[in-house]
Amino acid sequence: MYGQLVSCFSGNVKQPIADSEESDTDQVESDEEELDNTNRQVNDYESNKSATDDDDDDDEDDGDSIGKKENGNENNVKISEPDANEDDSYNDPFTRHLEHDISDEMLVSLTSSPPNVETTNQNWPTISNITTIIPKPVETMLKKANPKISILEEKTYAMPGTVPQLLKNVGYKQLCIKPQIHGNIVSANKSNLIKRDLELTEIFTSLQKELFSIINNYQDLYYPDRSFSNADEIRYIYCLHVVNHMLKSRSKILHHNSKLSKKSEPLDEFRDQGLVRPKVLIIVPFRDAAYRVVKTIIDILVPKEAGQVLHKKRFEDEFTGTELIMPKKNPKPEDYELLFTGNTDDTFRIGMTITKKTLKLYTDFYSSDIIVASPLGLRMLVGAEGEEDRDYDFLASIELLIMDQADVFLMQNWDHLLHILDHFHLQPKKTHGTDFSRVRSWAVNGWAKYYRQTLIFSSVLLPEIKSIFNKKCNNYAGKVLISNPVKVGSVQQVLLQVPQIFHRFNATTPLESVESRFEYFIKEVLPKQRDTLMSHTLIFIPSYFDYVRIRNHFKKEDISFVQICEYSKDPKIARARDMFFHTEAHFMLYSERVHFFRRFRIKGIRHIIFYQPPTYPNFYSEMCNLMQECNQNKYGGSECNMTVTVLYCKYDLLQISAILGSNRVSRIMGSDKPVHMFMTGE
Repeated sequence: MYGQLVSCFSGNVKQPIADSEESDTDQVESDEEELDNTNRQVNDYESNKSATDDDDDDDEDDGDSIGKKENGNENNVKISEPDANEDDSYNDPFTRHLEHDISDEMLVSLTSSPPNVETTNQNWPTISNITTIIPKPVETMLKKANPKISILEEKTYAMPGTVPQLLKNVGYKQLCIKPQIHGNIVSANKSNLIKRDLELTEIFTSLQKELFSIINNYQDLYYPDRSFSNADEIRYIYCLHVVNHMLKSRSKILHHNSKLSKKSEPLDEFRDQGLVRPKVLIIVPFRDAAYRVVKTIIDILVPKEAGQVLHKKRFEDEFTGTELIMPKKNPKPEDYELLFTGNTDDTFRIGMTITKKTLKLYTDFYSSDIIVASPLGLRMLVGAEGEEDRDYDFLASIELLIMDQADVFLMQNWDHLLHILDHFHLQPKKTHGTDFSRVRSWAVNGWAKYYRQTLIFSSVLLPEIKSIFNKKCNNYAGKVLISNPVKVGSVQQVLLQVPQIFHRFNATTPLESVESRFEYFIKEVLPKQRDTLMSHTLIFIPSYFDYVRIRNHFKKEDISFVQICEYSKDPKIARARDMFFHTEAHFMLYSERVHFFRRFRIKGIRHIIFYQPPTYPNFYSEMCNLMQECNQNKYGGSECNMTVTVLYCKYDLLQISAILGSNRVSRIMGSDKPVHMFMTGE
């Protein structure tokens, strides 16, 4: 496999991925350090002309003995625990997760459908219900067919994942955090500690401690309880994990560089890199979110007077400003103002390189350690099949993928994210200066997807995100899902005493539910709503494809309606709102995405049909509360003639639970009756 991979590339470039700093860094280093690093590079690697574009390492090994040789040889097929006297670095989750190949038995488990897993449920004080799913190795005939050649020939395989344990005494040594950033941790987290009324002697808040207990175990995580109140805590904890991961990776590479200078040929113990350099990808929806991520990384790694940040002014200029001006009259909801604060541009990508005392921004992707980007920014680079200038090699060796505010991606363009995920861990088209003698064997074997840790944070639990978590997250260490029941749904925030009727239709598959929903709407709901008494009906449609389908049906049937979607121009929006309010149109088609981005206060609504439960549960109460008398045309109908109708099936369980509450939904889903009515306060 190794020979095949190398032969598919042109050229024979030997260049370490932990490169040195560019000549324009302006960082003052001692002459001895510079000479030492220069001698290392001359002795260890062949120079390449492209190396002038890469970063020069400006400092020596941090002193952490991470890269010591593991005991054993290559030919045995069993998993063996390291000796108790072996290097203490094996206790570091970073080393345990990335150091060794997975066994044949584990590979069989991961590639089988469904995989062989063990599920464990826990309850922690802050994040509550935790479901841990860990792949378990399966016995195969391969083990019996390949006996040991010698009892001395042993190979240490990666150990299966373990159920995360809640950290009790939080200390730097216990957390395996690099000493280099010990002095910055509390100061960078100060605002979060103060907000939670904690002493500055503490390291983490209770939420951060529990999240880090999972994240530092190198398992995948889906946390759907992100909010504006805990967003900074979450951002800090994953940025700390990113910095810690990169410093350990860099330290190991430098340590091996030093050892290699004394050896004639590299050994397998020095395999410490991927097929390309980028190791961390953080996907966020807006420039302001990216700005906050980079600022947090700066606070942790190089706070004021502790190091340099190159191109910082350019970064400040490009990722701040151009804020939306919020109206003072008829203000937007609080969540809208918090979400769309700062620069809301959604087309960006930026590479970063970490050295001991410097963070370099705007580095070329193939010289970068960390990439922060939006789905659209990445989609434009990844391109489509047939495009000549498309590029996705930088996704080949991502070890840590973070998706923050994943629910917002659904409002932007979900297909962009799916397209990007489909291009992870593919064989690179070019070498990009890779020294294949330093590439980890599991990366050469095409197993990188089993080593990647994925962290997903969203404000709502959604089936689309769960699908990604189930299908695209294949971490051999396992995955952790946080799923808490909804005690009080958003229905309790509806201020009007209006009948709210929930219609359940049957569907056997998610794909079939699309057709079944449309048929139920056309045959059971629409005929009743076309009555003259049911004028001023707004149809709220989450999916744009459903929106287009209903619009085409209304045109075909010559039904009186107006429409507002995310692609509507302002003059047409104003005309549609006016016609709807003055009873010149019976129906209004209204897309969820336009409500997400514009948050219009539509007046004149007397009946609402939720074609599908909204993605965000607060949209349900927001739309219902627009039916208050102050927003009505007094000639448009009667206060006693107002209704709310919701169409749902079993595949809408998560959204319905967020509206009605988990206990109530469990009752109606188990009922033989397909229609249920609720009133506010019940």
